[in-house]
Amino acid sequence: MTRTDAVVVGAGPNGLAAAVTLAREGFRVTVLEAEDEPGGGTRTVPDPDVPGLLHDHCAAVHPFGIASPYFRTLPLERYGLTWCHPPIAVAHPFDDGTAALIHRDLDATVTGLGPDGPVWDRWLRGVTRRFDAVAADLLGPRVRVPRHPVATALGGLPSLLPASVVARSFPTDRGAALFGGIAAHTIAPLDQPLTSAIGLLMAAAGHAYGWPFAQGGSQAIWRALVALLEDLGGEVVTGVRVRSFADLPRARVALFDLTPTGFARIAGEHLPQRERTRAATWGYGPAASKVDFAVRGEVPWDEPAARRAGTLHLAGTFDELAAAEAAVVAGRMPERPFVLVAQAHVADPDRRVDGVVPLWAYAHVPHGYDGDVAPLIEAQIERFAPGFGDRVVARRITTPAAFEADNANLVGGDITGGASTFPQLIGRYRLGPDAYATGLPGAYLCSASTAPGGGVHGMCGHHAARSALRVLTA
Repeated sequence: MTRTDAVVVGAGPNGLAAAVTLAREGFRVTVLEAEDEPGGGTRTVPDPDVPGLLHDHCAAVHPFGIASPYFRTLPLERYGLTWCHPPIAVAHPFDDGTAALIHRDLDATVTGLGPDGPVWDRWLRGVTRRFDAVAADLLGPRVRVPRHPVATALGGLPSLLPASVVARSFPTDRGAALFGGIAAHTIAPLDQPLTSAIGLLMAAAGHAYGWPFAQGGSQAIWRALVALLEDLGGEVVTGVRVRSFADLPRARVALFDLTPTGFARIAGEHLPQRERTRAATWGYGPAASKVDFAVRGEVPWDEPAARRAGTLHLAGTFDELAAAEAAVVAGRMPERPFVLVAQAHVADPDRRVDGVVPLWAYAHVPHGYDGDVAPLIEAQIERFAPGFGDRVVARRITTPAAFEADNANLVGGDITGGASTFPQLIGRYRLGPDAYATGLPGAYLCSASTAPGGGVHGMCGHHAARSALRVLTA
């Protein structure tokens, strides 16, 4: 490898976003990826039993992808990225055969929620209307002067609350459970401060931009980013596992789309002791355990509207959901885990293959859990879609260990880059003037372990690259 201005280790969405940010400023960038294919959490894989059927390996639905303040500045559509919207964004089924629904249209959602509608409106109207300003400030470093202080204060202050406080404001459990299912993407106890942040921001993103799929699978996201980077003169080299600084080409700056512990292993004794301690004490949280189903025809949801939803949250009531999330954080596997389901075919009909559709489903489980969760996931689906099991023609299971084997950043199956504890939500990865600094001059962390955290939005990589530009332009 020849000398370059910047080297990026890791070709996930954040690593690629960092590379594109630097390349757009005219710098030569080389991205090194350990696996044989770029993409990280946006890879798409073939079903081993149904030729032509594709499953998204990790991330499948992208409210933050389409709403990303950085991705929206990029001409990704020119490079093949097309967003496909389902008729209904989110459904939360209940045991009585009904479901609470989130539509892209806020007014339709408010009307459909009946007595819970006015409360939903009070929480979401303002942040939806000011979404671009709020997202630009919240999806970035924790310590900085807000660019939109009034909008961020009005829209962002409620995010400091525990999700349980927001849930209790709804007059019925339908609204509480619907909000709780979105807040549970935090993978933390729902009575913890800041857990309403993801719920409010993801729900508002859905109303402002939608909860879409990438046409042809999430792989379209990384392919568009790589194509744009190459047009800007950058390069991605796969199959290169960096084990030490000696494996890097000469460069003025280096950015690492890795966890803190992964970076510390590479830096070794070059890293100051204080920074080694910081990395060693970084905590990892609960995991995901996933089943990719190949399903003949439609999933027979009791609520017909759920058959048109792109995303479903399976948990029953808010109390049941909160208890399940608290259990997995405490290291216990609940009998009825919180299960997230994605139906790509309702947004992208070309995902069907000879009448068979892919169904993406994962449960939150304790960190590194090695038990068989597939029956629990299937039981939760069957609970709200009786007869589902009779339509399954193939299953592909991904355990927490398998997630980590496929992507070293998913430590113990943690898909968020680190536990969503209150301290780590506040100081992600560090609380200071440069959240992406590593203690080594010219070296930056740009993974989901840094602010603003997990999700396919590229903001961690973009902001880390902005920090690196201070060196490159000095």
